[in-house]
Amino acid sequence: MKFALCNEMFEGRPMAEVCSIASRLGYDGVEIAPFTLSASAEDISAEQRKEVRQVIADNGLQAVGLHWLFAGPTGLHVTTNDDKIWGRTRDYLSCLLDLCSDLGGKVLVLGSPKQRSIVEGQTKEGAWNRAVELLSSVLDKASQSGLTICLEPLSPVETDFINTVAEGMQMVRQINHPNLKIHLDVKAMCAESTPVPDIIRSVRAENIGHFHVNDSNLYGPGMGDVDYGPIAEAIKEIGWDKWLSVEVFKYDPDPETIAEKSIEYLRSYF
Repeated sequence: MKFALCNEMFEGRPMAEVCSIASRLGYDGVEIAPFTLSASAEDISAEQRKEVRQVIADNGLQAVGLHWLFAGPTGLHVTTNDDKIWGRTRDYLSCLLDLCSDLGGKVLVLGSPKQRSIVEGQTKEGAWNRAVELLSSVLDKASQSGLTICLEPLSPVETDFINTVAEGMQMVRQINHPNLKIHLDVKAMCAESTPVPDIIRSVRAENIGHFHVNDSNLYGPGMGDVDYGPIAEAIKEIGWDKWLSVEVFKYDPDPETIAEKSIEYLRSYF
């Protein structure tokens, strides 16, 4: 099992500093939120991309990929019935594929709850069809670059579109493309009525693209009430042995403490 750290928790610190901390603590990779590099991925120069990739490598780490894909530029939306906005979103996702490839990453986690929630005047069926069409339009490009788009179910508190792993798998199966997989997130799965270990067991490892570890209290694994014992057993049972990436949403007392406590806890199970 490899452990990664999401970089946005360091709130604007240079990538070299983030990578140095991650490497020192024993992480294997970093996962990047594009908005930490620039407000828009379109403005990240070829030179900057090369520098970030080199910094990651110089610290003995791997670039896992991207998440928080549509946080940054305004006017993006996955399920909108506005053709202009939808087209802009499709083009920006294509741009993110290029960025991920340039940084050496392999996965793009599609969460972005605000940019996929059903808008006024749109039906759930219409929103579903728009999302299917958008994803389908870029997956061949993803395949050519060896990238995987990972669809992330999120809780009803965050969005009203794709709230459970079962719903996410329904879309994955409908599109039926090898470069689209489900993304599992412990915090999000905690919002479902089904126990997290049972949700994990409902999915085959080959259908999982990536995995975020955290707690329902928005801190890191081991920093709340979520017991990772049964979760670890389920992960091992289905044969998932790639990345576990620490993604948190509360950064106190400080990112280094969170990162250290998280990896120590994960190592107790993996």
